[in-house]
Amino acid sequence: MTGFKFPLPLLGGAALGALLMTLPALGQDAAATEIVEAAVGGETPLQTQFILNSFLMLVGGFLVFWMAAGFAMLEAGMVRTKNVSMQLLKNITMYSVACLAYYIIGYKLMYPGDGWMIPNILGALGIAVLEPVGLTPDAADLSYATVSSDFFFQVMFCATAASIVSGTVAERIKLWPFLIFVAVLTALIYPIQASWKWGGGFLDADFGFLDFAGSTVVHSVGGWAALAGAIVLGARKGKYNADGSVNVIPGSNMPLVVLGMFILWFGWYGFNGASQLAMGTVGDIADVGRVMANTNAGAIGGALAAAALAAIMYKKVDLTFVVNGALAGLVSITAEPLTPGLGTASLIGAVGGIIVVLTVPLLDRFKIDDVVGAIPVHLFAGIWGTIAVVFTNPDASLGGQLISIFTVGAFVFSVSMILWTILKAVMGLRPSAEDEDLGLDVAEVGVEAYPAFK
Repeated sequence: MTGFKFPLPLLGGAALGALLMTLPALGQDAAATEIVEAAVGGETPLQTQFILNSFLMLVGGFLVFWMAAGFAMLEAGMVRTKNVSMQLLKNITMYSVACLAYYIIGYKLMYPGDGWMIPNILGALGIAVLEPVGLTPDAADLSYATVSSDFFFQVMFCATAASIVSGTVAERIKLWPFLIFVAVLTALIYPIQASWKWGGGFLDADFGFLDFAGSTVVHSVGGWAALAGAIVLGARKGKYNADGSVNVIPGSNMPLVVLGMFILWFGWYGFNGASQLAMGTVGDIADVGRVMANTNAGAIGGALAAAALAAIMYKKVDLTFVVNGALAGLVSITAEPLTPGLGTASLIGAVGGIIVVLTVPLLDRFKIDDVVGAIPVHLFAGIWGTIAVVFTNPDASLGGQLISIFTVGAFVFSVSMILWTILKAVMGLRPSAEDEDLGLDVAEVGVEAYPAFK
């Protein structure tokens, strides 16, 4: 199309002139003056940055919330028909418990760094408090974002760590001991270790630990807790034979599994993209876009690598390997989705997909029953992704990354083992053998997901 083109400089001048003419109507408001000065100088006003940063975390928060639906669908498809309602119930109640526990204790515990540890742990405890209604610019700390948006974003990460545990221990755990474990995980275990990095604690300050969006702080933490639970809980009845052979227990609904995967993939754009924590400058919004593009690249690398390796090893492309390969690629790129290029991000994700195919049978060899494959996806790929930071980010050191992985892993695994063992001794973890055979939908929930199928 051709035609008259209005001169862009003249158009820009007219726009600025129109903005200046509105100033009397704004009553010489300081914010309006700031906007004009910033427009002339080419800078984003501080208030605008504050608003955009808050908006980014709100959008990221509800994208990560949508991941709760992804976990629920993935797990519902991976378990047998007789346990689907139980798995859905666990996901709803687990998310609710996690948010409540993080609000009451976890959020305030997470952000003093390790300053709360010694000498005054009680002084750091307290519930999360939002800013007052109708916050005015002069009463706000404009250097970052609203407390409400930050809490909303962070609580979704906390709930994600709990969701990882749910799938591993599916089909053979009672509801109430599981929810008690989730309460302790999200009130204490997760925020304590997160304070060491994201709260500015010793892993961040002394070891230069880098974990952009939580390959270790979120995903490996859930993986370590899940591993401890699987060991203490034991395998599902009939999973392993005395001679060491494995009986495959198919899931109930592969379309739900794939739907869950794509929901998680979609939510991951908020998980990683909003972890930039700012979009009030040209550089910040460019970095957000870069993070999201690399996040997608990690996922496709994981999916394709898992498909190729499964075809080589088993002569067939197992759908569950490809699903978990994509998720492992996402976990792998989460520790550093900013600094790689698209090709490197794909390779990092591809290694995650390979890890899944290799470690699923490894767990079976040790008779560790992981129903959905969460340990290979979130723990093993999370460790890999945290190490891989050193390949693209010059500020990372291999020693600092390894020390941090070990420190977080030792803390979460040991405390989780103790907690699972106490719960097993005090109230029991497993339903009776009869209830396990009958299915937890009937035995514990009373509502069958598929009543027509017996």
